[in-house]
Amino acid sequence: MVVGKPFLTVEQINKKVKELADRISDDYEGKNLLAVGILKGAFVFFSDIVRLIRVPLYIDFLVASSYIKSDTSGQVRIYYDIREEIADKDVLLIEDIVDTGITLNYIRERILMKGPKSLKICTFLDKKERRQTDVPLDYVGFEIPNEFVVGYGLDYDNKFRNLPYISVFKKTA
Repeated sequence: MVVGKPFLTVEQINKKVKELADRISDDYEGKNLLAVGILKGAFVFFSDIVRLIRVPLYIDFLVASSYIKSDTSGQVRIYYDIREEIADKDVLLIEDIVDTGITLNYIRERILMKGPKSLKICTFLDKKERRQTDVPLDYVGFEIPNEFVVGYGLDYDNKFRNLPYISVFKKTA
């Protein structure tokens, strides 16, 4: 297993998180915001961005996945669901990476059934060329090529989440 040099540096990450937080703060001024982090991957990005959002907000989490190591199973499992009341709140889903879109679209549809006032999606990374299901993204940090990346919360087999930067990951024999 090889983790290479930074694909996105700590400086690039910090600058982008600040830009996204500023946009979100402006857009949600005076609104009833519920920020929902999709775990495990988004925990670092979520923590960084909510500390920079300048409007009062509720926080909750959801644990869902369709991945086994680096491959999608195509079936979404919810391991932990949102506990906050969603009805009449402006919900912002915060995700680490949108790849196939399968998991995020499933989560989005589940939340919409609960009657939020609005629902927007913020993702740190967008890997458009792998998309299998179209899902609307309102705030995107970086669009990246079809490379498997780790760091800044993203993992391979639950490893490398603690890297402070994003790196391309290569499996070796």
